[in-house]
Amino acid sequence: MKLGLHISNFTYGVPAAELAGKLDEIVTGAEAAGFDRVSVMDHYFQIANVGPAENEMFEAYGLLGYLAARTSRVKLGVLTTGITYREPGFLVKQITGLDVLSRGRAWIGLGAAWFEREHHGLGFAFPPLKERFERLEETVQIAMQMWDPANNGPYEGKHYRLAETLCSPQPVQQPRPPLMIAGSGEKKTLRLVARYADACNVRGDNPEDVRRRLDIIGEHCEAEGTDDGAIEKTIVTGFDPGPNGERADELVDRLGRFAAVGVQAALGSAVNVADPRVLEVMGSKVIPQLASL
Repeated sequence: MKLGLHISNFTYGVPAAELAGKLDEIVTGAEAAGFDRVSVMDHYFQIANVGPAENEMFEAYGLLGYLAARTSRVKLGVLTTGITYREPGFLVKQITGLDVLSRGRAWIGLGAAWFEREHHGLGFAFPPLKERFERLEETVQIAMQMWDPANNGPYEGKHYRLAETLCSPQPVQQPRPPLMIAGSGEKKTLRLVARYADACNVRGDNPEDVRRRLDIIGEHCEAEGTDDGAIEKTIVTGFDPGPNGERADELVDRLGRFAAVGVQAALGSAVNVADPRVLEVMGSKVIPQLASL
């Protein structure tokens, strides 16, 4: 099992001028610890289960560009890009630029978006859920077409119309950066995973629920004629090993139960991640133990 560090909280009790330094410490610490990837949220206001809306928050792709310059190995992506915040052609150019300038470390995570307050607050349209899912699928199709250098022609969808799908330079990763579709909706989201995705990301509530969701992906793959085995199975969860590793064994056991039902990567925020000891413990007492699972 591989681990990904999800950076969701930017409130470290330091002035704004010192946030860059704290992020440097965290992302380089994650790379040194052996995390496979680093992700950030696609939000403009902080979300309720992390902190007050007024807490610090960054635009995701600008932040990832900064983190790319501070790292050399970890993969970089957004968990999860809301399709309502950017026009698809612009989004694909952002991800392509990240992939090229990070020398092939970008991945694309997509979702239907949900945080209505920040949409209204900053003036983004917030269509009904059905339309957001339609836009999600069209965004995937546009990305696939823009990353096909043999097809620079128009795209005509229900919601998006592009006269040209030219994308130069093309990504370093070929044929394209890996596509993750995140969410646990069994009828729509998991069907889109089966149809298009290289990876899924479902809620890591408990192993039994995850197993059921993965089985549903397999059923959708059979219906779509796609290869379930080619889809990386990931969960979103949390890491709390303790600053001195006092809960590391418990964390390894818990994540091991997810590995046993087919989870290949766990992506999560680490409690007190700004404390360097936490990432050191993850690197010494958690990641090595999970590598063989």
